[in-house]
Amino acid sequence: MSKKLQNDIVIRDKRQVTLPRDICEKLGVDTGDELTVYIEGDTLIAKVKKKLAMDSLKEIQRIFAETPVTEKEMLKSGRRIRKELVKKYYGSQL
Repeated sequence: MSKKLQNDIVIRDKRQVTLPRDICEKLGVDTGDELTVYIEGDTLIAKVKKKLAMDSLKEIQRIFAETPVTEKEMLKSGRRIRKELVKKYYGSQL
């Protein structure tokens, strides 16, 4: 069972907060990393943006796994569409 981390955080004059070291370490965040903060009911939730990106990537991979279209077919289609757009807007091919 994972240990629940809980700390009290003070909101400073400019509405700034400092996250305790143990929480940052548990989340794998450091100076310069970004969090997305939102409210659910009366609860403030903060998520690490790189985790959100990884979750999105996993969802994209799941969707691709469920479709009959292969990566090779998508790349071929993308190249064809790109050539059509270049021809349409620039009058030439790549």
